[in-house]
Amino acid sequence: MITKGSSNDWRAPLLGQARWRWWEFLLWALAFAAPLVLPQHALMVNEIAIVALFAMSLDLVLGYTGIVSLGHAAFFGFGAYAAALFAKLVMPDPTVGLVVATVLAAVLGLAASVTILRGSDLTRLMVTLGTALLLLELANKLDWLTGGADGLQGVVMGPVLGLFDFDLYGRVAAWYSLAVALVLFLLMRRLVHSPFGATLMAIRDNRLRAMAIGIPVTSRMSVIYTIAAAVAGAAGALLAQTTGFASLDVLAFDRSADVLLMLVIGGVGWLYGGVAGAIVFKLLQDTLSSVTPQYWMFWIGLLLVLLMLVGRERLLRPRTWFRKGGAA
Repeated sequence: MITKGSSNDWRAPLLGQARWRWWEFLLWALAFAAPLVLPQHALMVNEIAIVALFAMSLDLVLGYTGIVSLGHAAFFGFGAYAAALFAKLVMPDPTVGLVVATVLAAVLGLAASVTILRGSDLTRLMVTLGTALLLLELANKLDWLTGGADGLQGVVMGPVLGLFDFDLYGRVAAWYSLAVALVLFLLMRRLVHSPFGATLMAIRDNRLRAMAIGIPVTSRMSVIYTIAAAVAGAAGALLAQTTGFASLDVLAFDRSADVLLMLVIGGVGWLYGGVAGAIVFKLLQDTLSSVTPQYWMFWIGLLLVLLMLVGRERLLRPRTWFRKGGAA
C-alpha cells in the first residue's frame, strides 16, 4: 500500500531535479541580451538557438530513452519545408506556420516511430538513416514543389505576432528563435522531470526490466519519438522562417551527424548538453572555418578525441558541478 509519506518520498528527487538554479536564469538572460549587446552577432545567436533546440530534441530519444538515430534531420528538414511552403502558398504568419510545421513533423514522427520499436540499435541506425535519405530524395524529385537542388526560394515572412518585422541584422529573428526555444525547453524540462520521464530513463537503462515492472515500453517509445520529431520540426521551421529559404541541405546526413557531435561535446541525458554542445560547435565552426576553411573539421575531430581520451568531466568541470546541482 502506498501511503502519502511514501508518495512524497519518490516525488522528492524529481522535484529537486526540476528546481531551477541561479546559473540557468543567468544563462537565458545572457542569451536574450546577446542580440542587443552584440548586434553584429545576432545571426549567430539565432543559429545557435535553432541548433540547440534541434540537439535537445535528439537528446530526448537518445539521452533519455536510449533510441539511437542517424536520421533525425528528417524531421528537421520536414519542418523547414513545411514552414516555407506554408508561408509561400498559404499565409506568411510565422507563428501559425511554426505551429503547422510542428504538428506535421509530429505526425511524421508518429508514423516513423513504428520503425524503431523492433530490432537492435544497429537496425534503428539504418532505418532512421534510410528515412532521412528517402525524404531527401523525395524533396529532390519534387522540384516543382520544393525547388529541388535550387532550394525553395521567394519565402517572405510576415511580422512576428503581427508586430515585429524581421530586420536585416537578425535581432528579431534571434529573439523569436530564443523565445520558441525557451518555451519548448520548459516543456521538455517538465517532461523529463516527471514520472513519465522516469519511465523513459528506466527504458533506456534496461528495457526488459522496464517491461517486467509494467511500463508500457512500446507506447512510451512512440510518444517520446513523436515529441522529439515535433521539436526537431519546430527547429527546422525556425531556420526556414528566419532565413527565408529551405534547401536539400536541411535533410542531408550532415545535419544528423552534426547534431550527434553536439551531443557528444555537451553530453547526453542532460538537456543543457544540447545547448552547450551547440554553442561550442557553432563557435568553433565559425572561428575555425574563417582561419582554416578546408581543415576546420580536423580541429573539431581533435576536440572529440580529447573528450574521449581525457573525459568530458575533466575538461568541463563546471558542467559536472552544474549537474550535481540537479539541473536538467
